[in-house]
Amino acid sequence: MPMPPKRAGAPDYFQTPAYALKPLIPYLKRDWVIWECAEGEGYLSSALKNEGFEVVSTGKEFDFLTGIPNFYFDAIVTTPPYSLKDEFIEKAFSYNKPLALLLPLTALEGQRRQRVYDKYKIQLIIPDKRIDFIYPKNKSHSPWFATFWLTYRLNLPKDILFVELEAPKRARPLREKIINTKYG
Repeated sequence: MPMPPKRAGAPDYFQTPAYALKPLIPYLKRDWVIWECAEGEGYLSSALKNEGFEVVSTGKEFDFLTGIPNFYFDAIVTTPPYSLKDEFIEKAFSYNKPLALLLPLTALEGQRRQRVYDKYKIQLIIPDKRIDFIYPKNKSHSPWFATFWLTYRLNLPKDILFVELEAPKRARPLREKIINTKYG
């Protein structure tokens, strides 16, 4: 089955906006070939390319969980489908290369995951704000959950980095615009 998403409109169909990548950029080496293995609509891979990185993008045409890549890459950077996060985490670590996975904060829970995290000595980048993901039809969607970058072999200065996320300002809701226009 191609990944991701399982189907358009599924709960996994969150696309990562470019600004979510900013806290990660200083820890990615400029000469790396980065594999975006769950490309979806290509927002994250486009953001990486705009930052000057060489990116190999796979999505619907390549099943990350069962496929064997026939290309070279130095690191994995992706937002995996959250319903398959355990499988994506284990598969990503199996390559023993630097990686960064944008995950819900609740992905730190669970005995199975914690054993994997302990084995690989992960590091975390935790933004101070929730990310407004891009949902089908280019709608912004602020989820109920916070996220973090799970990293491996990126040599962060500390195991847990709390960072300020520079998110674009939200447009005022239409209802508020109508009220302010109507009543001055």
